[in-house]
Order: sequence, then structure tokens, then C-alpha cells
Amino acid sequence: MKLNKYFVIDFDSTFTKVEAFDVLADISLSDHPEREARKAQIVQITNQGMDGSISFRESLEKRLNLLAPNKKHLPFLITKLKGSVSESFKRNKEFFQLHADNIYIISNGFKEFIEPIVTEFGVKPENILANEFRFDDTGKVIGFDQDNPLSANGGKVEQLKKLNLPGDIYVIGDGYTDYEIKHAGLANKFFAFTENVERENIKSKADHITPSLDEFLYLNKLNTVISYPKNRINVLLLENVHPVAVALLKAEGFNVETYHAALTEDELCEKIKNVSVLGIRSKTQVTAKVLENANRLMAIGAFCIGTNQIDLKTATKKGIAVFNAPFSNTRSVVELAIAEMILLMRNIVDKSVKMHKGVWDKSAKGSFEVRGKKLGLVGYGNIGTQLSVIAESLGMKVLYYDVEERLSLGNAVKCKSLKEVLEQADVISLHVDGRASNANLIGAKEFSLMKKGVIFINLSRGHIVDIQALRENILSGKVAGCAIDVFPQEPVSNDDEFVSDLRGLPNTILTPHIGGSTSEAQENIGNYVPGKIMDYINTGSTSNSVSFPNITLPILENAHRLIHIHNNVPGILAKINQVLAENGINIVGQYLKTNESIGYVITDINKQYDKEVIAKLKAIEDTIKFRVLY
Repeated sequence: MKLNKYFVIDFDSTFTKVEAFDVLADISLSDHPEREARKAQIVQITNQGMDGSISFRESLEKRLNLLAPNKKHLPFLITKLKGSVSESFKRNKEFFQLHADNIYIISNGFKEFIEPIVTEFGVKPENILANEFRFDDTGKVIGFDQDNPLSANGGKVEQLKKLNLPGDIYVIGDGYTDYEIKHAGLANKFFAFTENVERENIKSKADHITPSLDEFLYLNKLNTVISYPKNRINVLLLENVHPVAVALLKAEGFNVETYHAALTEDELCEKIKNVSVLGIRSKTQVTAKVLENANRLMAIGAFCIGTNQIDLKTATKKGIAVFNAPFSNTRSVVELAIAEMILLMRNIVDKSVKMHKGVWDKSAKGSFEVRGKKLGLVGYGNIGTQLSVIAESLGMKVLYYDVEERLSLGNAVKCKSLKEVLEQADVISLHVDGRASNANLIGAKEFSLMKKGVIFINLSRGHIVDIQALRENILSGKVAGCAIDVFPQEPVSNDDEFVSDLRGLPNTILTPHIGGSTSEAQENIGNYVPGKIMDYINTGSTSNSVSFPNITLPILENAHRLIHIHNNVPGILAKINQVLAENGINIVGQYLKTNESIGYVITDINKQYDKEVIAKLKAIEDTIKFRVLY
């Protein structure tokens, strides 16, 4: 005879992210003159009850007395708690509906606020075991049912004994009272739930630590929503990626590790072996050698505009999706360019240095307005176009050159060649990408074409300017002022010395690759890139990927989603569909897109399929990667 499986789940800090009494304190004491003092006392009493220095019942009585709750507070509390259900519980609502007969909520909290929350997930009212309030005629809470075992020490154990459930019992919770059930011999396993709260003493006693409900369902083969728990997906974020990105990825349930600097190639080769998602900025070099060691890598997030630090060709061949932030720091770079051209035209940098040395050099010599001057833009993409519009509003005349066909904005004039821009411009600002063919785009020949006294700005890529040629033209006076934010060789971290032939030159602004480093830009990037990565992992969408064919997918409902990445050779789609047809599997929806290297097929199928089908799909010749989404 097969035994049933029963699931006993705690409420506070497990089913919900919060302790209900903490939320109730904010509501019932909102206008109380001793609000903060009472809240501190409640925390102290809670801890006393948990460490055994007072009984649980005494703890409960004292806390209720301090809270002074009323029935009128409950609707507000319930609303707050409904908005605080643990993320992994919300993801797995189907689990509660499928196993409603065998799921019990056992809590030392109160049924009046627990029942409205958990019944929305399909938990049966008769399977909710908790304390109950006692009210007076005015709705004031005057106590609780003292005959309820859950109002006393060891209450969960006593309650479970009464139930006498005929089968295997699995307990999910975050506190000692949940562990006590296993300790009393009433449960097969105790799972310490750490999605919201981590208690080391509880973790040490658990049979298994479950950072989310996804992990519990995966271990017990009860998955209904996702094929693989996200806490098992390792994310490595380097170079001080913005905290908002860390928070977003952790909130999604990923196992996130951060590091403040870039890693060397050898360090990254070792570190990346168990990493599924890599997040970098501009310093980390993701080479072919690194990618050969990245056997589990699904996606790379470049928390910046450029992706030349990533071997995109190899990443694509290995089925690794790469995402960047092409728009998020545009405004920051543009504002820096505007500020620097004004400072340089006015010779502010040198005058400021003299002032710090005590030299008063009041003179208009070599100081000019930007109004009426010609700005030459080399590169007319996202940054170039926005800079064009703002510069024109300052009264500048804008010329631009781009190897791609770009529509001019405002009164900007497109030039037929780089030479044409360089010969006419009073200010030259570079905004090109990091492709290898742009190396030394501006060298001795190009400087010779420029006007004497030109202002030169490079906020794009370090390798596109011949630094020695720039130095010679600054010293000769051909370049009257320059601002450089990017360099051919840059320090790996802030602890390393910056070495450059441009140090100490007149009217020269050197900045440490901070064009996009504003709080606003970094926060925008921190929000944008994780969003793209999570869309890819959760739905398979590759919108704005720089390595994959771009597909935006609908939300998956009542089906499995099969993701097949393969070499771009003829016949793969036919082979996929042949496998499905031979196994009688109905296709709900199918999407295919290719680039020069790979094909990307997404197939949504009905839920009934043989596990051998997956093996057959993986075995199709030229398959690079395959995964299943629920």
C-alpha cells in the first residue's frame, strides 16, 4: 500500500515574507505615542518566547497586550499580508491546488488573518490550524482560545499528534517550532525555508535547506511551474555591478555571488565552471579560453554599452545569449561630453590648476564660447544623435560621419567621409563602437587633417586613438585641448596605477572610464540588464540580445516550452517536428529565427509527453543547447 505524502507549512516568514505581528504593530500602533518603544518590547518578548526564557503562552499574552489590536485592524493586515506572500509560493500556486487535501498550514499565528491568505491558493479551511482571537463587543481583542495547543509551548507537535496523518510528513518552516515536529519523530524530513529569513541554528538542524519552494518541489519531484529551481542557478557579478541588479536577481531566487573588480583570464576560467549567468562591465575580458571553461553558462550580461570585451563569435557558437545596455547610460555620456567641451573651450582646467597653486591668471586669451562653433561627430548612434540635439540647442553647428546610413536629427549635416568632418570641425567627439577595424581610427594622418586649435574628445573606446600621435599634437598646439575617458590599457581595479603618456599635458582632462558612471545611469543599467536575463531564462525571449536571433515570446500558459539552440544548418526544424510527431505530441506554438551562426527554435507543446522525447531532441545532430521551461 502506497503511503500518502503530507506537507506541513509554517505561515510567518515562510508562506509570507513577513511576521504578521510586525505588520499588525505598524497598523494597530500607528498613532500610539509609545509606538517605537512598544514595537521594541514586542521584538524582545518574541525573542524571549523563542529562546525559552518565558513560555510561548506568556509571550503571546504580553505581545497582544502591547499591540492592543481590534477587529477593525484585520482588513488592513490581511491586505498587507496578501501583498507579502513569498515569491516562490506565488510562482507555485498550482502545487497547492493539486495537493490541497494533503497540505496543512500549522501556525502559532491567528486563523483570522491566515485563512484569507492561504485559501486563495487552494488550501482548505479545515487544514488551517492556528490560534483564534477572542473579541469583546467593541471588536477589541481581549485574548485567545487558551484550549488551543498552538497557544502553548510544543503546540505544533501536539496539534500534529491529534491529526495522526497516515503517511509521510514533510515540514517546511523557518523556526524552532517547525524543527520540533521532526525532533518529536512526527515528520520524515524538516526543510529549513530560507527565502525570507535565515536562522543558522535552524539551518544546522534541517534535513535540507530550501532557499525557495521551487527547491523543495524539485527535490521531491513535485515541479509544476519551473523545470529547475533558480537557487541552483549560479550568478557571478563582477566589477561592482549596481546593487539594484544584485537585489533583482536575488529576489528572482538566483544564487548570486559578487566581486568588486575584474578577474584575470585564468581566474575567470576557474571561477566560471559552475556559473550559469555572468555579469560584467567593461574591464572583464570574456575570451574564447574563458568560454571553453564555461560549460554551464547560459547568458552574459554586459552592464555597459560595449560588448567588445566579450568574444561574441565564440559565445554564439556555444549557445550563450549576450545582453547589454545600449541606451541606459546615453544621457550620462552626452552630459559629460557637453561639460568637457565647454571646459576645454574656456581653458578652465589649466586656470583651475594655476589657482590651486596661487596664480591669478585673469585673461580671455584662448577662451571661447561653444555657440557658433562646428561640432564634428565621428559616429552617429544613440550617443552621437543625442549629443547632436543638445549641442545644436547650445547654438553649435553639427556635422557627422558614420559608416552606416543614419538619419540626421535637427539641422545636423551628414558628411560623405571622415576626412570631411575632421577638416571642418572646431570640436571633434568620437562615438564609435569597439570593433577591431576601428583600431587607431584616429592617428597621425587624421590629426594632420584637423584645424589648428581643435578640441578633441574621446568617450567611446580606447584603442581607436593613437595615443602617441595625440600626445604630439597636444604638445605642438594643434590640439588646443582634449578630454579622454577611455584608454588602450586601463587598470583592472582602483588599486592599480594608471599609466599613460597623456598624464601632465596642458588643457587635458583625463577621466577613469566614467562616461556612463552616474548614479542614474548605473541604476538604469542595473534594472535593464537583469530584466533581459530573467526574460531569457524565464520565457526564452532574446529581445535585444547581441549574440542571438531576436525573438520576443508570449507568456507560456498550460504548456511546456522547449528551447533548442543549434548550428544554422538546413533541416533542424523538420527533425524537431519529426520527433514530436512520432511521439504524438501536439505543438501549441512554434517560433524560429536564425542568424549567420545559429538557429533558435522555441516549441510550446501540450503537457503530456514521454521523458524520452527530451533525450531524442537533445540527440539531434548540430544541437548546441537544449532546455525545458514549464
